[in-house]
Amino acid sequence: MKSISPEYTIRSFEESDMPLLSDLYQAVTARDNAVFWWVGEPPNWHNVYCAFENNRMIGKGQIEVTSTIHPQQPEEYKHTIYINIKTVPEREVDTALLEALYQPLLSRAIELQKTLSTTHETMLCIGNHSSETANISFFTDKGYSYLQSLFHMERNLLQPLPGLTLPSELQFDYWQMATTAEEQQYLNIDAEIWPEAPIGSNKLAENKKQPLWTAMVVREYQTMIGGLMAWQEEDEGIIEDVWVREPWRRRGIARYLLVEGLKYLQSHSLEKASLTVLTDNHSALSLYESAGFQIMNEEVRYGIVLG
Repeated sequence: MKSISPEYTIRSFEESDMPLLSDLYQAVTARDNAVFWWVGEPPNWHNVYCAFENNRMIGKGQIEVTSTIHPQQPEEYKHTIYINIKTVPEREVDTALLEALYQPLLSRAIELQKTLSTTHETMLCIGNHSSETANISFFTDKGYSYLQSLFHMERNLLQPLPGLTLPSELQFDYWQMATTAEEQQYLNIDAEIWPEAPIGSNKLAENKKQPLWTAMVVREYQTMIGGLMAWQEEDEGIIEDVWVREPWRRRGIARYLLVEGLKYLQSHSLEKASLTVLTDNHSALSLYESAGFQIMNEEVRYGIVLG
């Protein structure tokens, strides 16, 4: 898709745009903690739309299906498609530019919705740092409503980590999910833990492509009872999807997994680890703070039902 206004051109991202994308990223993130998506691999570039003016990238919009609900899940759960629009700072209140980026994303969202089960509605959502008030206002003026808030937390990996042990009947292991059957096993557990927002096969595949990606699990005999994923993004480690199944909670398993994940990242000479957690998930917040994580900033999410 390509559109032209008197001031700028909007078209899909191309490989030759990479230097201009880097300039846009530097401009957007220089002032505050903006939520800026990277464009990913070439197969994803048809989901990325960029605005150009005088040989400069002045804005970028991007879209992704983030969770798909199984037809047998409760009706109140919804598929989610997230979009992300960013402009250079001096154009962040340029509603005409924001709208020009939004419209192809909306059209693409409708296309993506057709690939999802019709048993559940679809939410079109955004996630911004709480300081991005102009960007948030653009969406709330369109009827987007507040959904939830998350804290971005970081942990200094140069600080020592505690030594923990598991009860003798439990076993810790790394798990590479090397087969399709193993990936499906993980997806089934993920849907059990987070039925309202399962990760889905596409997102799992995307995570597995990240540098240093690994999964870690705890088993009781042959039953998988807890796990997490860890990888590297730029110069920091990422911890994601820390989970323990209901019958085995409150036994120190999540804390053990978290420390093992941090040790793994530490062993690869990374100096910082980060994760996100819902602001109202007090038990998880307590766990992460006890492991040395500190709150750095807050992300707020808004959404609207996609018609």
